[in-house]
Amino acid sequence: MLLLLLYSLHGSGQALSLKEAVNTGVANYGLVVAKNKYAQAANETVKQTKRDYLPNLNLSAQQDYGTVNGQNGPLYGLGGLGVASSGLPLPEQNWNAAFGALYLVNFNWDFFTFGRMKQRISVAKADATRQQKDYEQELFQHKVRISSAYLNLLASQRLLRSQQKNLERTEVVLKNAAVRVTNGLLPGVDSTLASAEVSRAKIALNQLKEQVKLQNNELVRLMGVAPVDFTADTTLVARVPKAMVTNETPNDSLNPIRQFYQSRINFSNQQVKLFKREYWPTLSLFGVFQTRASGFNADYAQNQNSYTQNYFDGIEPTRQNYLMGVGMVWNLTSIARSSKKVSAQKLITEGFQEEYKAVDLQLKANDDAANVRMDYALQNYKEAPKQVRAAQQAYLQRSTLYNNGLTNLVDVTQALYTLNRAETDRDVVYTNVWQALLMKAAATGDFNLFINEF
Repeated sequence: MLLLLLYSLHGSGQALSLKEAVNTGVANYGLVVAKNKYAQAANETVKQTKRDYLPNLNLSAQQDYGTVNGQNGPLYGLGGLGVASSGLPLPEQNWNAAFGALYLVNFNWDFFTFGRMKQRISVAKADATRQQKDYEQELFQHKVRISSAYLNLLASQRLLRSQQKNLERTEVVLKNAAVRVTNGLLPGVDSTLASAEVSRAKIALNQLKEQVKLQNNELVRLMGVAPVDFTADTTLVARVPKAMVTNETPNDSLNPIRQFYQSRINFSNQQVKLFKREYWPTLSLFGVFQTRASGFNADYAQNQNSYTQNYFDGIEPTRQNYLMGVGMVWNLTSIARSSKKVSAQKLITEGFQEEYKAVDLQLKANDDAANVRMDYALQNYKEAPKQVRAAQQAYLQRSTLYNNGLTNLVDVTQALYTLNRAETDRDVVYTNVWQALLMKAAATGDFNLFINEF
């Protein structure tokens, strides 16, 4: 289970590492859990399909009470609703009734289906593979989504901290300006302008607080947990990922997304083979052993009083029969029907192949874009500290000159804005390095390329 440390300082939220977020999300998120269940169900279906090859063995017993009047004439047991009373046709109806019974064992086995049963097992296995690949690609994509949301939260929290610093600086400027205005060293407009800058900084801070909350809630949703404020680990932005330095090249053919789309093609091909097997007949073995009992005696045809209504005499078996054989059933019209199923499934296969091509091209384009983004992210990572240092020096110079009455508030405000922008750029650039690596992992299908950095 996820163990979270509660930050005590200012109730800033629960400390959360990226690995904890990923592990919690894949364990709790409904869609991932559901697809795992579907994959397990498909494996059970494979076992069930294999057992379909077993023969049918039926045991049956019935005990009845009724008459045995017979009549010459044709009869069809439509819907299984006919009565199987047996007796010679007598000149007239009578209502003599006795007990009777039938006990039987029935065995039948479609022992040869021209590969149809074997192909059904292959289809079930292909479907199980498809469901498993669907689960794996959903698991992979969800890990990427959680990581991206985590990095977005990290970036917004760093921006919030920078904006808080900016607010503190504007408040210092306002305080200094107010003192100098009160002492008559500066015009009153400086105090007004400084106050406006404080208000602008507060508005920007509130906007970032809203953004942090939105990013936090998105992460909470992807983790499948109750709403809670998290604090992301900021230590990772202080270094460059090793994979970006070593330029590791994963095997993108193992991309779970590619494998899923390929599994759909394989499943459809197996379906085509199964439909072709339906052209052929079925060979069956069958056998029946039955024993019968009756309260009517053998001379009942000559003497209609020769019967007993005793229950036990009526159900005691006295006659046995057995039957065994082999048969063939071939529905010739199934050839015409199955041929269209084959052609339809082939078109579906072609559609799956086109989808695979589209996804493959998209992943290759994403990989190329990730490589470019990684290169620029590294360059920006090196430049960002230079920009911040220069902006800090400029702000220090302008604020010192202003405090000594050697420049105006507009210059200070401009320097303040430049410093705030530089710090904002730095925060974005630092997280963009990790976002670029995550994009590379997503394009190649190797999440370990990213998560192994933590």
